[in-house]
Amino acid sequence: MIPICKNCRTNKVNRPRGLCWNCYYTPGVKDQHPSVSKYARRGEGNFNGNAPFDTEPTAHAPGTAEKLAVMADRAKRKLALWHPLDAQFDGDPRPLSVLHLSQMAMAG
Repeated sequence: MIPICKNCRTNKVNRPRGLCWNCYYTPGVKDQHPSVSKYARRGEGNFNGNAPFDTEPTAHAPGTAEKLAVMADRAKRKLALWHPLDAQFDGDPRPLSVLHLSQMAMAG
């Protein structure tokens, strides 16, 4: 059985995503049909390039559920997962001092 294009349903498949040549190169059609490759990039934050840092570091220690939640939120917002001033150990004072300074700047 010859596979038929998922989009036009007339031509035979000869491109990835189960599409024919015409549909694959038609703008917007590829976006409607996700990749079926096991090597395709999937998930939040799975992109190439330099991501901007979050506006504030987190005081949560590495490996904690809170830190993982912060990282998941950053990935959803397409930000860098790690901030240079994130806490590096439990009780690290660096992020707290930055957060304190930003709160003072907002108040005054």
